[in-house]
Amino acid sequence: MTDAVLEHPGSTATPAAAPSDSSHPIAQEKSSAMSEKKIGDVILDIQNISLRFGGVKALTDISFNVREHEIRSIIGPNGAGKSSMLNCINGVYTPSEGSITFRGQTFAHMNSRQVAEMGVARTFQNLALFKGMSVIDNIMTGRNLKMKCNLLQQAFHLGPARREELAHREFVENIIDFLEIQAYRKTPVGQLPYGLQKRVDLGRALAMEPQVLLLDEPMAGMNVEEKQDMCRFILDVNDEFGTTIVLIEHDMGVVMDISDRVVVLDYGKKIGDGAPDDVRNNEDVIRAYLGTTD
Repeated sequence: MTDAVLEHPGSTATPAAAPSDSSHPIAQEKSSAMSEKKIGDVILDIQNISLRFGGVKALTDISFNVREHEIRSIIGPNGAGKSSMLNCINGVYTPSEGSITFRGQTFAHMNSRQVAEMGVARTFQNLALFKGMSVIDNIMTGRNLKMKCNLLQQAFHLGPARREELAHREFVENIIDFLEIQAYRKTPVGQLPYGLQKRVDLGRALAMEPQVLLLDEPMAGMNVEEKQDMCRFILDVNDEFGTTIVLIEHDMGVVMDISDRVVVLDYGKKIGDGAPDDVRNNEDVIRAYLGTTD
């Protein structure tokens, strides 16, 4: 992702979040993007990950991969282990067994900072924003790893630090334009509606210029219009910036419409993996998550 790209945000057409239908705006927008989209090689490879908390097994022998430039969704009932899987990927949890390979580098555990430095960013189901800080200052925190000046230069706002901050602020302003929250740039985040706070959370992750973006239920608690906007932004981030996305989401219409591949967890085990249509017709998935076959 570059400044030049961010200066040209994506389409302003608004899709909708509904069950998969080729005539539906989300399906149409994804179909258009997929006609030019090229899925690359494996960028993230999860192998035999198990996670235990004492005697409780949160994950058991989970393996799947994520290809460059795809939207890879993880679904499952509450308590299936979805967020635990993301926590293993971005270094919050240490897997009891297994390994994770990112761009050819394999590790059993790395801390969150190391993962972020490698190019993996994360949003959270429960917002972790600084509610008393403005929108622009919240998103600026995502630039911390990009700042090269030392603390002394930053404290006294010396020449190099001042120039660096201006460059980072320009980058952040481009993100604010892209997310269409210009009118709120100086507003304390705690005063914003929930849906706009979710956009700020996404903006902070984008400020890290991630190669892989982990989204933990980005549409949880949103109304229909807010979901439409978030779907559009996710598709645009994936299409225009080329960002690989790993998505946890409960809205099955959204998942089936915007995902390239879907992996399904149930009680910490993988029960399905494949294209949306394959998962939709998987009887184990239907029984565990979508309903019953009766």
